[in-house]
Formats: sequence, structure tokens, C-alpha cells
Amino acid sequence: MSRVTLTQWQMLAAVVDHGGFARAAEAIHKSPSTLNHAVHKLEEQLGVRVLAPVGRQVRLTEAGEMLLRRARQLIESADSLEDVATRLAEGLEAEVVLAIDQVFPPDALARALETFSREFPHVRVQLHETVLNGGIEMLYDGSADLVVSGLAAQGFLGEPLVTVRFIAVAHPEHALHRLARPLDLRDLIQHRQLVVRDSALRQSMDSGWLKAEQRWTLSHLHTSIDMLERGLGFAWVPETRILGALNEGRLKPLPLTAGGIRQIPIQLIHRDRDRAGPATHAMASALKQGVATCSEVEPFDMLE
Repeated sequence: MSRVTLTQWQMLAAVVDHGGFARAAEAIHKSPSTLNHAVHKLEEQLGVRVLAPVGRQVRLTEAGEMLLRRARQLIESADSLEDVATRLAEGLEAEVVLAIDQVFPPDALARALETFSREFPHVRVQLHETVLNGGIEMLYDGSADLVVSGLAAQGFLGEPLVTVRFIAVAHPEHALHRLARPLDLRDLIQHRQLVVRDSALRQSMDSGWLKAEQRWTLSHLHTSIDMLERGLGFAWVPETRILGALNEGRLKPLPLTAGGIRQIPIQLIHRDRDRAGPATHAMASALKQGVATCSEVEPFDMLE
């Protein structure tokens, strides 16, 4: 057990912050003698002088400055702990579990998490970056509080969140671009398509055009984009993920006569809206706000 109590450190901090025992006593509603006794007891227990008289006031000794600096961290931690306990008693969740499809705009997600962090700094967040049925499977398992997905979940009502544009792209020097003419799906058959594997463990599915004779299946969208920029295939990818690569010429939209752009509606689904706590509701609101303030999607001519 600690020899010095948290209250003693708080009283020492009050004396220093208010410039003396009398003012500190008035500020924290204690008697000057109580503060004096607490500080002297602290010095006795530690065997260190923390305050030195200067006229009618007191100042910290060198040792006192170092000890109080560390003690303030302890005081702040204790205040934070009590705040968390109060919120838990009021029904605040200790943790929010998110399942976000990898196609969701990254800037919108970052903005949402920043907003949530400011409001609920002590609530843990588990973020699962899912693909296709992965988030829906977590919803059915009851392991996610909120799911952001482009797929419907049977027995759950989702609300529209954002529409993501997918664009068929390849490296500017890819063989498909070297044809230098409008393309159709028959042109794609002879070239490698890059697809991202469904993260669901039980009911995985394929999505998108998969008739290419060659196909590489990857686990993450970032890997697919990296392979695209290396000229190793073509793929449909979310526009928000490749704006920089498009603008800098590392990727180029395929001039397909049809099907080059796809619109995928993304929805927000609660595991149980009525039983969700304040942190879960706040996260849902932050995701909506993140989408509303997201400026990633910019129009461009895919045939340029």
C-alpha cells in the first residue's frame, strides 16, 4: 500500500496552485490546519521536504517540483477513472466494435474516429476491416455493434450511408490500355483480374465480373491497389481509394463501352439499435458526419 494518499497529493497541489495554505483552504473548502497537517505528514512519510517558506507564502523545493509533476499525472488519472466509472454507471459501453467494409471512404472513417475520440476518449474501439459478407457474418454472430456494408442483412434494417463508385482501372502501360480503343468485357477475358477475398469464414461469396481466365485473389484492398500500380492486372476498385493514383497517372480507367463504373450503396446497420448505449449511437452519428464532410470523391472523365 502507498504511504501517501491521493488526497495528500491533491492538497499539496492545491496549496501550490493557490499560492498558500489560506487561499487553498478557501478554494477546496478545507481548513488551513488540515492542509498544513496533510502536507507535513506527506513530507514525514516520504522523508523529503517538498515546500519551503518564502515570507508569508510557500514555494516548492526542487524535490517537490519533481514529485508534484508526477503526482499531477496520478491526480489526472484518478479523475479520469472516476469519470469513466460514472459513465459506465450511466450505461456507457466500455468498448464499441465496428465492422467496416474496406470500400468505405477512408477519409470519412478517419473523420468519424477523430470525432468519436474527442467525445469518448476512454471508450475502446475495435475496428474490423471486412470484405463482402465478413461484416454481415459478424452481425449475425452478435460480435459487432455497428456494421457498414454494401450487402443487406436478413432480419436487420440498415440506413443509407453513402454510395461508393467503383472504377475499372489498370496501369497506364497495361496491355489493355495499349489496345488504344474502347473495350468490352470480351477484351478483359484474356487478362488477369485482381479480386479481394470475402472475409466471411462461413458464407463467402464472389462479387463483380469474374470471367477472366486468370485471377488473383487477395486479402486486402491495399494489396490489390499495389498490384494494380505494378501492372499485374486490372480490377474494379473504389474511386476514393485511388484518387491520388489517378491524378498522378499511376492508374488509368479502362475505356469500357459499358460497365466501367459501378455504384454500390453502402448502409449502416445496428446490431440492436434500441439496446445500444450512448457510445454506439455516438459512433453511428460520427460515421454519418464523416460522410457528410468527406471531400474525397471528385468527378472526372473516365475516358480521358
